[in-house]
Amino acid sequence: MERTLLNRWRIDENGRYAVTLDDAVVPAPIREAVAEGRIRRYFFIGQGTAGIAASACAGILDTYLADPAVQISALRASELSGSKLCDSGGDGSLSDALVVAISQSGTTTDTNRTVDLVKERGAHTLAIVNRRDSDLTFKADGTLYTSSGRDVEMSVASTKAFYAQIVAGAVLGLFIAGLCRRRDDGFVAEEIRRLLAIPDQMRRVLALRPQIELSASRLAPGRIYWAAVGSGMNKAAADEIRIKLSELCYKTISSDFVEDKKHIDLSSEPLIIVCAAGARPSVIGDIIKDTAIFRAHKAAPVVIADEGEDRFEPYAEDVFHVPQTVQHLAPILNTLVGHLWGYHAALAINDSSRFLYRFREEIRQSMEESAEKGLDVYEAILEQSFREKVAAFYREFRRLKLAGKLPGILGIESASDLTLLLKYLSGRLPVSDFELDFGIKGTARNMLNQLLACLGVAINALARPVDAIKHQAKTVTVGTSRIQEKLEGILFASLEEHDISPAQLTNRNILVVRNVQEIVADIKGSILYRIGELDLLGEPTAATVIEVVRKQGVLQPIPSRVETDTRLKGTKRIIVREGNVYIGKGRKDGRNIVVIPAISTSPDTPNLIEYLLLLNVGFKADVPRTAKIKALGGKFERIKNFVQENSVVWDDRHIDRVETEELFGWSAEKIAEFIVSQVSGAHDR
Repeated sequence: MERTLLNRWRIDENGRYAVTLDDAVVPAPIREAVAEGRIRRYFFIGQGTAGIAASACAGILDTYLADPAVQISALRASELSGSKLCDSGGDGSLSDALVVAISQSGTTTDTNRTVDLVKERGAHTLAIVNRRDSDLTFKADGTLYTSSGRDVEMSVASTKAFYAQIVAGAVLGLFIAGLCRRRDDGFVAEEIRRLLAIPDQMRRVLALRPQIELSASRLAPGRIYWAAVGSGMNKAAADEIRIKLSELCYKTISSDFVEDKKHIDLSSEPLIIVCAAGARPSVIGDIIKDTAIFRAHKAAPVVIADEGEDRFEPYAEDVFHVPQTVQHLAPILNTLVGHLWGYHAALAINDSSRFLYRFREEIRQSMEESAEKGLDVYEAILEQSFREKVAAFYREFRRLKLAGKLPGILGIESASDLTLLLKYLSGRLPVSDFELDFGIKGTARNMLNQLLACLGVAINALARPVDAIKHQAKTVTVGTSRIQEKLEGILFASLEEHDISPAQLTNRNILVVRNVQEIVADIKGSILYRIGELDLLGEPTAATVIEVVRKQGVLQPIPSRVETDTRLKGTKRIIVREGNVYIGKGRKDGRNIVVIPAISTSPDTPNLIEYLLLLNVGFKADVPRTAKIKALGGKFERIKNFVQENSVVWDDRHIDRVETEELFGWSAEKIAEFIVSQVSGAHDR
């Protein structure tokens, strides 16, 4: 946010504050149209979190202009393009409209398509975007970058950009108000001071983290139904908190106006996050009364309020006090508390899954040890060590259950099944009743398998990985959802042979493997590496190690550097850090290799890369051009761009000039140079 404000304002020689946006942000034709009053409608659009930011930005501009003759709207981009364009005037023209599109990545399909459609109807367009030179920046007439505009991350959630998007919208709103002469210098100066104060106010909110963590740990596991509420501008905060709680905690959560909540589903006794900070004095009293109603219906209100506001104390489970600010900027601080609360709520729920996971692993280990002793399953479950494990877990499980520490989402069925199974395996219930409870014979093997299956269901219900890149279900701009179709082929068979399931590959890598195997004729050898000592974020450190687990085929007799130096470095370190499938040539022997990273299946180390499978492959003799292009993936576009930079007209047939081994072994730059030399030579002849 500080970088978003940087160089966007100044103090002139007369000591007056002013917003400074150059022509690249607001081109001259738009400035003139605004100043001359030809812009009568403002539309802020976006999808998801960016759509919520659009709501906040529209409210801020409405506050700044305070002009009833001007229409200011916030819409999801898909709603504007799908439902509203036909209502844009008698002739469908949008020549009197300015559409401000908000996006983190600049690649959101709905938003970008809507910008195309409104421009066709004559609208002026601006973009608030996080990624420099993304698709949206080339579509809009002007671009206001959040941060410094140097964020090259594309496949990440908009959460981190949300706050900067609102501030960027406020800066743009002040600039527009100045062009319209709706606000004097004193107002502009005061508003700039408020914007500059927000980053430090956010730091004060971040200092509440221990208190927020304690609240989330105490309240999140025990409540099944959640809601977020806000009034006025804070409805945007409630909407964004709803999104983040849903993504982090895998819940369907409602978002309502505070006043409306007392008419809706209070019978579910939900946990309600109340966004009250920044509300007007005439409104805050009503919010306090509504919070009292929530509490009377056995809901659990968690309130975000201004510093010094203590009237919520009798009715709220927890109150988080944030620095005072004006109502049109209050969504920033309200949302920040909600985001932090949701993060710690996810961790609190996930802790329960780890508790179950550890017990399941102890059971499996116990069975393996029994097998090594030559015991059968009946003897194994009667061993004292096994029975002690079950008894110890049962006591802890029962203690957590009685204390309300087991998340309600575990469900009555899973909780009761686990209780019964533990009692059966500890010998406290007659085996003859097992079939009545579970529909199968009460053999030792059946009881053990049923316990492991029940634990698996419970673990899956409670696991809440908070890695935004790999786990949030963004299928268009993030693309991390798992492919459920059956996966077959030579590379997938090799993965299976090395006990690596498709679930251990990211969605993108599954697609890469599927495309690459279309050009692979055979696998000559393989090396399976295990990676250890990554940091908590899955990043390699100086302590990160790599070891050889297994070697096969032609690679088996060849010494590996890893066998004498276990430090992770070079190409393998890059692969672990970036998490992408690597296709190229071995540096020392020039063999064609494919390296596939596989993530851990343990909830204690979610999505940390645990294995690298290196395959020495042979390529097919005759590979169709389309198959080569698909297998090249993003490398194809880099080759194309490098060739075009040399003033050579691109043709997909240029790919055929390069042998398959070089096409997948050379860098994109080297391939482009080769193609340019071939094309230039052909022209010379």
